Amino acid sequence: MRLDKFLKVSRIIKRRTVAKEACEKGLVQINGKTAKSSSEVKIGDELTLTFGEKAIRCRITDIREHVLKDDAKDLYEVI
Repeated sequence: MRLDKFLKVSRIIKRRTVAKEACEKGLVQINGKTAKSSSEVKIGDELTLTFGEKAIRCRITDIREHVLKDDAKDLYEVI
């Protein structure tokens, strides 16, 4: 699955266009490498998202095309 779509489906970022812009600005990394919005993510990948002074690290635990709001938190775990 594309990185920008995963960020939206998992509700880490609310809109896909915002996820794409974050990737273009270099604010998102996959396994320590700066990622493009079109990068493919897979289970076990570690994402690092930088927002201002804070950075969020999480590991992908599941990938699904559609997920209910209450189940979105099951797609990743915060490290």
